[in-house]
Amino acid sequence: MTTPLQTSAPLTVSVRALCAFTARTGDLDLRFTPAPSALEGMESHRLVQGRRGDGYEAEVALSGLFQQLTVRGRADGFDATRQQLEEIKTYRGQLDGVRPHQRALHWAQARVYGHLLCQARGLTRLQVALVYVQTGTGQETELVETHTAADLQAHFEALCTRYLDWAHSEQQHRQARDAALAALTFPHGSFRAGQRELAVAVYRNVGPGHRDDKDGNEDGGRCLLAQAPTGIGKTLGTLFPLLQASARKGLDKLFFLTAKGTGHALALDALARVHEQLRTSSPIPPLRVLDVLARDKVCEHPDKACHGESCPLAQGFYDRLPAARHALVQHTSLWDGPAVRTTALAHGICPYYLAQEMAHWCDVAVADYHYFYDSAAMLYALTVAHGWKVGVLVDEAHNLPDRARRMYTAELRHGTLADARAAATGPVRKALDALQRQWNAIHRDQVDTYCAHPALPEAFVQALQRAIGAVAEAQTDAPLLPGDPVLALYLDALHFAAMAEQFGSHALLDVTLDPPRYGRRGRSSTLCIRNVVPAPHLAARHAAAHSSVLFSGTLTPPAFYRDLLGLPPETGWVDVESPFYSGQLAVHTVGHLSTRFADRAQSLGPIAHLMAEQFARLPGNYLCFASSFDYLQRIAAQLQQAHPEVPQWQQTAGMDDAAREAFLDRFQEGGQGIGFAVLGGAFSEGVDLPGHRLIGAFIATLGLPQVNPVNEEMRRAMDRHFGAGKGYDYTYLFPGLRKVVQAAGRVIRTEQDQGVVFLIDDRYRRAAVRDLLPEWWALDGAPPRPPSR
Repeated sequence: MTTPLQTSAPLTVSVRALCAFTARTGDLDLRFTPAPSALEGMESHRLVQGRRGDGYEAEVALSGLFQQLTVRGRADGFDATRQQLEEIKTYRGQLDGVRPHQRALHWAQARVYGHLLCQARGLTRLQVALVYVQTGTGQETELVETHTAADLQAHFEALCTRYLDWAHSEQQHRQARDAALAALTFPHGSFRAGQRELAVAVYRNVGPGHRDDKDGNEDGGRCLLAQAPTGIGKTLGTLFPLLQASARKGLDKLFFLTAKGTGHALALDALARVHEQLRTSSPIPPLRVLDVLARDKVCEHPDKACHGESCPLAQGFYDRLPAARHALVQHTSLWDGPAVRTTALAHGICPYYLAQEMAHWCDVAVADYHYFYDSAAMLYALTVAHGWKVGVLVDEAHNLPDRARRMYTAELRHGTLADARAAATGPVRKALDALQRQWNAIHRDQVDTYCAHPALPEAFVQALQRAIGAVAEAQTDAPLLPGDPVLALYLDALHFAAMAEQFGSHALLDVTLDPPRYGRRGRSSTLCIRNVVPAPHLAARHAAAHSSVLFSGTLTPPAFYRDLLGLPPETGWVDVESPFYSGQLAVHTVGHLSTRFADRAQSLGPIAHLMAEQFARLPGNYLCFASSFDYLQRIAAQLQQAHPEVPQWQQTAGMDDAAREAFLDRFQEGGQGIGFAVLGGAFSEGVDLPGHRLIGAFIATLGLPQVNPVNEEMRRAMDRHFGAGKGYDYTYLFPGLRKVVQAAGRVIRTEQDQGVVFLIDDRYRRAAVRDLLPEWWALDGAPPRPPSR
């Protein structure tokens, strides 16, 4: 029996959150204008507060009650002499640059603080002021209103009434959601082999779910690495226990993060199954699922800028947002792309930004990694701002180290600076010229094409900061439009400067000389702050989540992932036993061949003969993985020449979705032939070809990344960061063998599948390599290794 819904439970909201929900009006306006930094904002507050008299009160804590709603906040200042409450805001350039919807929000906050002050001090009349402070000059502009306490109270109560209407419906939703999820049973009736073990580990990782430390803070930041074999249903095996934990252990939201479209689709499919089960008790299931899609996939007017003067769906966005939000909540709880688009267009607003708004109100968000782990991650920022208790599931987590490296790597290209200098004038051109001189000093004496530096030249960093400041000051009076070369450089420079502030042993400064170009005088180069170890950037993300589960079929060795991803030392580890047995997969190591670059020409004939021999012995569909397109094409050509009777098809560079689908369509039940693909590419993971659609694989490589100057510098950086000897394993061996295991995993997808894998390279005979292969594999007919757990 479910508990009756309670709608009178006390609620608390900040002044900022109350006004953001109820008082925004006007257009969506995302024209880029440089905003003051948080440090500049604090300095402006101190500047204004220091100019006031002795009786001036700064940072006045206030709170008030309306029905069941407590509103809290901290007013910037109160001048008792003038009976004036002040809300201080910082801006750049001209005051006209403060957008109308921002101004409306500022006034709403000031008036709410005014009411709370009148209520607290027994005032009958009050001046309410917005004090705008220009960065750089410190010039103040006061905008003052005079209100009676009754007027301010009416404004406050109107906002609170609007907020409470929504908050009460949210309370009812939360109670209905928790009741439904507490009674949820597994959608498939019974677990697959290994799936229950995974689900139990995920549920236990959430912890007790109550305040249990001496300071009353919620326990949080629990992390779990879960290695579970392909084919057991990891998506539902992680979603189901965390959904149950949402009800029983008090989670506010669940974020399912993916690296690729296949994982995204699987998550939505699993959640649709949960929806169908919940639909038996409610026509609109009490579980809100938001599909967070990239902007370029949902933008209705890609030729227009995101502001009301350009895009009709930005015009009046905040005026029409409440009705669109209400309609979406009332008519469906599966907020996928089509549902959000239909609702948004019916109300004349942007689908992409409606989805961004609905992130506040969903129970589950399915999104790409960068929405939680990037430096400007939306879901992470909302979690911190609202104090949400969230569970995070990271699908195919073996991809996260490389993705995170890219998130925290920044590049500056000389050509971008040259284009900006050509377009700039005045102080901006002067600052860019100075930046050019410091840039030239970095590579002036460089002999090799590539060079890595352990530190950033201070003179260059200062020149970069001055250039950023010059562009920012100029842009406040004449905003730059997309496509402007100065804006392109400015955005790149901001990211580079942000990474420079966090530079340490986890990163390198790369300098790569550009090839000489006809007609260009002097040298040019590309500068790159290359992230080698993402751990320092990701640690705060893990700490923000109450529970994080990073799962994949290949997370061996776990210490490698703990080190690179900045997981806490107490991170748990579960290695789910495979439901497959050695008799299903014959794994042969071909130890008399080398696939090293220098030996590839000699390997072509023997590899082609091996494949033809296996195909003749057991005709069917096979995949052959090679280390590069060049090697792939040479093996395929050799097979075609020596054995033209064997059907074959190849992956090509730059395949679009249709071409990839056509490649996979060749793998049909009863089909015969060999498909050639690049290891680590589109067909070596996330591909499901069960039964006789695929009966074997040839892996003609160890998968090691190419030995080149960049990877060698990364290896040395790993040695310095983690200790001598780890660099090779972390840069080459572990990432390479992960790709091999992922590719081999395409062969056995169910407990009924049978197949064969040939590992072609003499290094597969080494113990250090064999120890990284799955324990259930019987290599060359030997018995499987005993579990290491």
